[in-house]
Formats: sequence, C-alpha cells, structure tokens
Amino acid sequence: MQVSEIEDAQSDLDLLEAAAREAGRVALGFFGCDPRRWSKEGDSPVSEADIAVDRALHELLTSARPEYGWLSEETTDDAARLSRRRIFVVDPIDGTRAFLSGGDEWTVALAVVEEGRPISAAVYRPVGDEMYLARTGSGTMMNGARVRVSRRDSLEGATFAGPKAVAGRSDLKARGLEYAGYIPSLAYRLALVAAGRIDIAAARGRACDWDLAAADLLVQEAGGRLTDLSGRTAHYNKTDVRHGALIAGPANLVEDLRPMLDLAM
Repeated sequence: MQVSEIEDAQSDLDLLEAAAREAGRVALGFFGCDPRRWSKEGDSPVSEADIAVDRALHELLTSARPEYGWLSEETTDDAARLSRRRIFVVDPIDGTRAFLSGGDEWTVALAVVEEGRPISAAVYRPVGDEMYLARTGSGTMMNGARVRVSRRDSLEGATFAGPKAVAGRSDLKARGLEYAGYIPSLAYRLALVAAGRIDIAAARGRACDWDLAAADLLVQEAGGRLTDLSGRTAHYNKTDVRHGALIAGPANLVEDLRPMLDLAM
C-alpha cells in the first residue's frame, strides 16, 4: 500500500473504533431494560435497541465519509452501494437474541469494504469492553495487543465453535475435536478464532455481509483463513449479500476440516 493509502486506512480504522464504542454506549442504554422487540424475515428478532444503534452509526459514519456506500442489517438496502468504491458494512448488534436475553456475547461489527474485500474492521463486545481491530497489512489487535490464530497443527484436541448438531457428529469427535459451546454472535465467534482463543469455527449458510466482513479481516490479519467449503475467499458488496457455509481458522486446520464439513453442513 502507498503511504497515502495506509494513512486513509488508519483514519478509517480510527473512525470505526470510535463509532463502535459509541454504538456500544447506545446499546448498553437498552441492555437489561426489556426494549421493545418484534420479528422480521426468518423469525429473526429485532429491537428498538438495534434500530437506535443503527441510526447512531449511520449518522456518525456517513457524516464523516459521505462518499462511502452503506450496507447495514437494519437499514433498507440501497443498490447505490454497488457503484461505490468503498462502503461501510454494519451490524449494529450481532447476536440480538443474546442481547435480549441478557447474555454478554453480542457485538457491534463494522467494516470498510473496498472492491469486495474488507480493508478496515472493528468488532466490539461492550459487555467486557473487548475491542478487536484490524486493517489490511497491519495485523489484528485486541485491546491494544497483537493477537494471532492458534498455532495448533492437528485437529486432535482442537476447539471448535459452530452448530451444535455439526459438532456432535461422530466423525468429527473421532478426529478429536472439542466443542467450545454455542457463541451467538458470529462476528464474536470469528474474533475469538482471530485471537487464538478458539482454534476453528464454522457457520451454516445464509450468513450475510454484515455478519462476516469485519470478522473476516480480523481472521485474515491474524494469520488465518475464512473460506467457504470449496476453499474460496468471501467477497462482499454484491447484489446478493448472503453467503454459503463457512469455516475459519489456521490454514492447515481449515484444509483438514473443510472436506468433512462439506458433508455435514
């Protein structure tokens, strides 16, 4: 990257960090207060907290970068984003079910995507004050400390986060995988992989750009890979924002487990 590009990326990352912290402040104002809630497509829950956080993020981010496009889980999609070189990809509250039930594993997930790939990213867990940050070529940081994916070189004893039905398969257990439990925020699940706190994670199909873009960069910059079950890297800001089943972790573990998941998911 040129010096000017690095400066731009760092400026974007600083903006995302500030926006994530403000979003966390807004969300915590509703947390544990039984906010109004309703269901949307696919019986997925949404609450007044999601909407309030989305509005705060839209105001903060688009006023700072009016030339960027916008894609958020809680904003009606605008095809104008497809013509923008850079866009914000936003999940105001990833893990709304956990948020509404009083759990602590929900996050704010923000990314800047350029020509299909994330270049700056922030994933913030307000309960616990965990801030994960990455920009292209700079590594992944958690609360100011460099992190990286697990150095484990075998599936034997590896911790796996993903659908419980998949984790319970006898063939996966036979390879020595240990189930890490259910983590409701997909962005947080992948951030834990980036930090080496979980060895490998998977997600069923139909995750969307906002679930993945920020955490994808965290995993990549921490030395890992996030791919579909054919080994392809995810691309963002397309007409269809949904993705197929995915796997993330150290490259060697991804390659070992990917063929087995292809049969299970």
